[in-house]
Amino acid sequence: MMKRRTLLAALAAASGTAALPARAQAGTRIVFGYTAVTDFASIFVAAEEGYFKKRGLDVELKFIPLNSTIPAALQSDSLQIGGPTPSVFLQAVDGGMDLVLVAGGGLTSKTMTGFGLVARAGSGIRTPQDCIGKKIGVPGLGAFLHVTFRAYLKDQGVDYRKVNFVEAAFPQHADLLRGGSVDAVVSADPFMSRITDSGAGYVASYYSTFLPEGKQTIVHAAKREWVQKNPEAARAFREAVQESGAFMQQAKNDARVRASIGKYIKLPPEVLAKVQISPPGPVVSEKQMAYWVELMKEQEMLKTSIDVTKLVVK
Repeated sequence: MMKRRTLLAALAAASGTAALPARAQAGTRIVFGYTAVTDFASIFVAAEEGYFKKRGLDVELKFIPLNSTIPAALQSDSLQIGGPTPSVFLQAVDGGMDLVLVAGGGLTSKTMTGFGLVARAGSGIRTPQDCIGKKIGVPGLGAFLHVTFRAYLKDQGVDYRKVNFVEAAFPQHADLLRGGSVDAVVSADPFMSRITDSGAGYVASYYSTFLPEGKQTIVHAAKREWVQKNPEAARAFREAVQESGAFMQQAKNDARVRASIGKYIKLPPEVLAKVQISPPGPVVSEKQMAYWVELMKEQEMLKTSIDVTKLVVK
């Protein structure tokens, strides 16, 4: 009887432990790289609401001006986890970097009009065909906005190879339009709203509404080697982002979510109140990544055959 009671007590304790959130070794430090878009809202909320700390993670959020530079920062250990767009991540893997996905950021939604093609005042750009021969700035060659805008042009019967794309970080967009250095930019809020409010440009297309629902806009990547050495930290990070995503989906928390976003991407109150927030997608699926692989193959962006089943940390 005593042995049976001891066994039952042990099983109960094990069950209770399994239900607890993953906890990394106390004080595990992670430098996380983000760019100035609301797709990182679940990370900002996790930091401000203490979801990382309660799992033993010491997460420092580091602003990265260009999304396309995040994989190199991961490779050099300047970052332990970072948020490249899916296309930037896949190009890095295609180029030989051994990166994997720990979690996800925002998702596409046909209700989102927080990014689009913003043309310079007086440029005359109104249709996809008007982009031919024009110079258009994108916040990262090969990143989300670049790839999806090219897909949009192709869908509209325009050869995107006849458009001159140049790399320009979000904060530069307004000045480049005012100075006439570019004819248009593919931008996102809050920068898009600031441009239109100032009169420097106008939205020629909310092309984002043509994208399919529920596809990752940002993925949270790390070196495979780091994940193998820190499996508890990787799991704890993902669980913290999942808890953050659940918090974001409760309407009563909207003000706190916006406050967290404002802290990290420095939005003034009037902009913060209006900015659209991407739906959270903390768990990345192989199906989501397969969509991006096919899209990039269509644009001849990949040189190798990528096995998506090897990219998502379970």
